[in-house]
Amino acid sequence: QVQLVESGGGLVQAGGSLRLSCAASGRAFSSYAMGWFRQAPGKEREFVAAISWSGISTYYADSVKGRFTLSRDNAKNTMYLQMNSLKPEDTAVYYCAAPTGRGFYYRQEYEYDYWGQGTQVTVSS
Repeated sequence: QVQLVESGGGLVQAGGSLRLSCAASGRAFSSYAMGWFRQAPGKEREFVAAISWSGISTYYADSVKGRFTLSRDNAKNTMYLQMNSLKPEDTAVYYCAAPTGRGFYYRQEYEYDYWGQGTQVTVSS
């Protein structure tokens, strides 16, 4: 069973930074793409970013492109989301996710089979 544990959320002022971590266990972490999603109050969960199994390729939602950077350390079974220039509209619960498939990367929520419990990010104006 794959387990994902997020950490690093918190309260930050607009323009500030946070780094989220996602620690994975239960299978060969380095063999699978990974992703981040977020869900704001009253809204559906949305794609934020994804990373290939090697970490060489990354993909971002337009809303975070240029501000967020996704990386992974396969030796530590951990994925990181560096969030800079945060805006109030980035406020949400952030979830890391892992697929069962061996595709290059995934952007759709239904393509992910394992989810973490989420970590709250709140950006004040």
